[in-house]
Amino acid sequence: MKTARRLFRSHFAPVMRIAAAALALLGAVAAADLLFPPPLHKGEALSPLVLDREGRWLQAFTTADGRWRFRADLDAVDPSFVERLIAVEDKRFHAHWGVDPIALARASGEALRAGRIASGASTITMQTARLLEPRPRTVGAKLVEVIRALQIERRLTKREILELYLTLAPYGGNIEGVRAASLLYFGKEPAHLTDAEQALLIALPQAPEARRPDRRPDSARAARAAILEKLAAQGLLSPARAEEARLASLPETRRPFPRAAWHAAAALAKEGAPVVRSTIDLVLQREAEALVAAWAAGLDDGATAAALIVETETRAVRAAVGSSGLDAPGGWIDLTAAVRSPGSTLKPFIYALAFDDGLIGPHTVIEDMPQSFDGYAPENFDRRFHGEVRAGEALKHSLNLPAVRLLDRLGANRLAAVLRAAGAALAAPESAEGDFGLALALGGAGVTMRDLAALYAGLADEGRARPLAWKAEEAEAPAAPAYRLFSAQSAARVSAVLADAPALEGRAPAALTVRAPKIAMKTGTSYGYRDAWAAGHAGGYTVVVWVGRADGAPRPGATGRKAAAPLLAALFDMIWRADPAAARAVPEIGESESPALARLAAPRRERAPEIVFPRDGAELFAATDEARGFSLAARGGAGGYRWYVSGEPAATEPTSGRALWRPRAAGFYEIVVVDGAGRSARAKVRVLTEG
Repeated sequence: MKTARRLFRSHFAPVMRIAAAALALLGAVAAADLLFPPPLHKGEALSPLVLDREGRWLQAFTTADGRWRFRADLDAVDPSFVERLIAVEDKRFHAHWGVDPIALARASGEALRAGRIASGASTITMQTARLLEPRPRTVGAKLVEVIRALQIERRLTKREILELYLTLAPYGGNIEGVRAASLLYFGKEPAHLTDAEQALLIALPQAPEARRPDRRPDSARAARAAILEKLAAQGLLSPARAEEARLASLPETRRPFPRAAWHAAAALAKEGAPVVRSTIDLVLQREAEALVAAWAAGLDDGATAAALIVETETRAVRAAVGSSGLDAPGGWIDLTAAVRSPGSTLKPFIYALAFDDGLIGPHTVIEDMPQSFDGYAPENFDRRFHGEVRAGEALKHSLNLPAVRLLDRLGANRLAAVLRAAGAALAAPESAEGDFGLALALGGAGVTMRDLAALYAGLADEGRARPLAWKAEEAEAPAAPAYRLFSAQSAARVSAVLADAPALEGRAPAALTVRAPKIAMKTGTSYGYRDAWAAGHAGGYTVVVWVGRADGAPRPGATGRKAAAPLLAALFDMIWRADPAAARAVPEIGESESPALARLAAPRRERAPEIVFPRDGAELFAATDEARGFSLAARGGAGGYRWYVSGEPAATEPTSGRALWRPRAAGFYEIVVVDGAGRSARAKVRVLTEG
């Protein structure tokens, strides 16, 4: 037994030690592989690409480091290109594990004979490793590439390695990847490359800057010819085709990428996905951009324009024109997302809520007469008043006083709450501290075109509001349920009133035109002519137009009806040409209505008190007799007057109960009276002394 143990120790112990050392080495290698994996995530840093609803290009953007780089998909690359690339760069690619020992031995032998590196032995996998982690060309760097290549081969299939290489390969300047190179140099996808184009794209990654065809055409031509010669020698290309490809012209400049829906595409690209399929229709977008640009070109005061076209049923944004052009004043600003005063465009929602409450119907008589609402005294746009009018006529002609009367009954904060619940981010004036006043009826709050489009789409969709859909999946499966703004009946009545508004100048009424759409449209003009609006719906589409200066400067005389409505009508005409089958019916106002007031009488309001004595601006002479004073007098209001002089309560005469003021010295004083309802009036007077 002892002899056997001695024999075991003498013969097998070294083997066990070697095995243990090998296992330890393998464990260390495995641990190092797990602790220091190759940075494959770098292949995920791609140029964002935004597509239209059909998958057509809208806009592409460079990566964070300014590169054009798109993911390579072998199914979208010409198979002959892949075959030729492997034949030139790594003919045993499918046989080795990341390192080609035959090529390595050949390169080492040639280097020994020549005394220098005469040929490379880098496989496609090793080149991919170098692209992931660029390093100076040294022996140490080559060793790291070998290790990284083995790691990559352990993690990825051969197909995935090829796709990663073709995603990262450099093609000159900031072009990386075969798809970006094919599109920028040849204006086509890599599935349709010619022999000459394939040869150039095989040659470029070997020396991308030295062989750039747009800067060094002679070098590019020579490199392409060398690749064609190799392909012919390997039987992958006939001599005749190789000669034909050698004589082909080179690209002299880069091809521009498509650029449509720039603002919307830029916003979608920021979401981080490499490819986003939007709801935008490229055909409608191009035509809408042209219409908006042409309309703005006729404006000579630095104004621009913006437009949104929404498919009502799905809320899909089919066209989004953020400005009349990137070269227009403020053209880089996405004006569909800018907060602006909506003018009168919120009036339809006041009427719809009033219809819902049974407060009025379209035929209810309402006064269009001067009235002050606690100091707020609105006027109509034309500074005229029309006496008694029907509610439908008041909305149709956008009269201000009736709308303010209705909002006074409904409550401005209620309207604001309804609109906000529907998704409109109303911005209250800073002075209001979050509280909305009656000026909300006439544009006294901030909204965006997107908010307004969502609201008008809700009006078109029987009073149901939902967010706009910008991505295809949002339109196909809405994430948020609809919010009920008001009843379907009220929505139909308001739409019918808007559709019956007077025809635009130079445009025949829809009722007299066979194919013209009947648009339920409302215009708006903000204070100071800063914003001109038109918003409407018809035939399954909702359109919003804004015209103005990006810097908010006034444009005297530029009303919504003159500056925005004609463009909206032109956009609808464009929609009907593209979609002639769309329905165009708008509900009519029926005779039978839900119970509503036949007449909306103005609420009885106590007038604010008025100071009778002393009048504002009066000069008084103080009596020398201190027992005498001034008797303060007022009229109107709710009675129960309380008097204050320069902030101090005035004395009351015991016998008469009248307020009596005895000035103590000459000077200026402020007299204030407050009635029992809290309304006040004031007068500033000057006291002089006699003598």
